[in-house]
Amino acid sequence: MFYTDIDHFLSRGTEALQRGPIALIFAEDGTELNTTLRHHRHCGFRSVVLFGEAELAVPDDLRGKVHHVAHDMRRDGALQAAVNRLMPRAAGQWLYYCYNAEYLFFPFSENRTVGEMLAFHTEERRDAMLTYVVDLYAGDLNRHPDAVSLDDAWLDRSGYYALARPDPTHHNHPKERQLDFFGGLRWRFEEHVPETRRKIDRIGIFRAKPGLTLRDDHTFSDEEYNTYACPWHNNLTAAIVSFRTAKALKRNPGSTFDIRSFRWHNSTPFEWHSRQLLDLGLMEPGQWF
Repeated sequence: MFYTDIDHFLSRGTEALQRGPIALIFAEDGTELNTTLRHHRHCGFRSVVLFGEAELAVPDDLRGKVHHVAHDMRRDGALQAAVNRLMPRAAGQWLYYCYNAEYLFFPFSENRTVGEMLAFHTEERRDAMLTYVVDLYAGDLNRHPDAVSLDDAWLDRSGYYALARPDPTHHNHPKERQLDFFGGLRWRFEEHVPETRRKIDRIGIFRAKPGLTLRDDHTFSDEEYNTYACPWHNNLTAAIVSFRTAKALKRNPGSTFDIRSFRWHNSTPFEWHSRQLLDLGLMEPGQWF
């Protein structure tokens, strides 16, 4: 199912927004697009909506199962603009968003669906879920010069930290139950990453509602959506493992020649299993067992 732009999708394809959870995949290029689409369908999303250039190669067997919306991802704020356009039409539904070559993992995701997880999260009166964007990178850049390889994927097992999130409207006093999280390649190669792009936290899963807007820093206009937990106990969090930063660092002429390898003494092979992310403290099961 192909749509020429968001207006076309909102006039002809809104059945995709009627029942959640809904995955919104934003393709900046064709890298691992096939695996990204298949992974999120396997997670149990009722609808998968792909945003990207019209020429993207969607596998034949997925064309009837994925809504492809032509969208210029080269424009500033392209992702936020699309999410905010969809927000009123998807009101009440759970939405998730990511880029291509990014993969959602949540506690026990091998044998539970994203719908089951969000049913529990809803019972806990939560309307959003904190996700950590965990950098993946190819272990051998000679074999994989674009830094992307599912078979040779590595991640950092340490080096993650959090800082209080200041509130500029209240003399930079820390915001309640909000933190800025850092680590991974954006921390290790920070000289190549703009300061505003170094955070690894993203409110990647949320319940749409009228008037809600996604901001450029992956937070929302409703401050409660930006909290990592409710006031009385820890809540579920999830992880989005992502080749996006590694890919950008190797494609950028200003950084590619400075990086011979992303591996260091705290690198470990990624096992493509939620248990590893739980053991490393990169997501939290909360009260869900």
